[in-house]
Amino acid sequence: MHSTLLGKRVHRMGISTHFGLGPDGVQAAMDRGLNYFWYVKSNMEAMTAPLRQRAQTDRDSLFIAGGPSFGFTGGQVKRGAERMLKQLGTDHLDLLQIFWVGKMSRASDGVLRAMEDLKAEGKCRGIGCSIHDRELAGELARERKVDVLMVRYNAGHPGAEADIFPHLGTGEDKVGVVTYTSTRWGTLLQAPKGWDDRPAKASECYRFALTRPEVDVVLTGPASVAELDENLQDMAQGALDGQRQEWMRGLGRQARQSKALQAFAFDGF
Repeated sequence: MHSTLLGKRVHRMGISTHFGLGPDGVQAAMDRGLNYFWYVKSNMEAMTAPLRQRAQTDRDSLFIAGGPSFGFTGGQVKRGAERMLKQLGTDHLDLLQIFWVGKMSRASDGVLRAMEDLKAEGKCRGIGCSIHDRELAGELARERKVDVLMVRYNAGHPGAEADIFPHLGTGEDKVGVVTYTSTRWGTLLQAPKGWDDRPAKASECYRFALTRPEVDVVLTGPASVAELDENLQDMAQGALDGQRQEWMRGLGRQARQSKALQAFAFDGF
């Protein structure tokens, strides 16, 4: 269950520690062959020590994606990236990102130029952003302004299929895609009002996203090693078949109609 991102083989499940996974859990994920780690300020307490230790002996085995919390100027991005490299004890990030474009950063010419400069200096292998604005994401992909997009995609929010995926390109020219909010902030794990069937399992939400060939990595935020192992075991079943995909879409539509979730945008899982 791997894909190629920025010329590097990556496990299709990427790890975040936002929901309780500690340093031992990060180490366990590495031991199980997961190598994509979303490294941001809120993840640093759990991730820094195990990633730093592994980077000293086998940097090529890791795919570290991260960047500063705020990126409104080129200088801000440059300083934040260099602090991150120092914390990790490595000379480069695999993916340098700016986050939540339009809220916490800007995909301005100055910011993107600073990121490209860091790439040219060898301090990152590629550049990207997380973004909720699908129209802008499609534009960034179409104009090849970034190497990787981190976008919201799940059975309740499938809009990327029309607004982003057609603009990614193919082959070596393809813009990479990392997806988040696979469980729609957990609402797909609960039966919404008016839904007479069972809710989805987390692994089904991840498998739904990974069924799309455009998606390279799906982020997961397990609360424990046991939860991580359960997801890995279930995901060994592979892509969802057509019937199960339609079932997931029906659940997603019902969840969107439910008033259980207020309008909220966050880089969650």
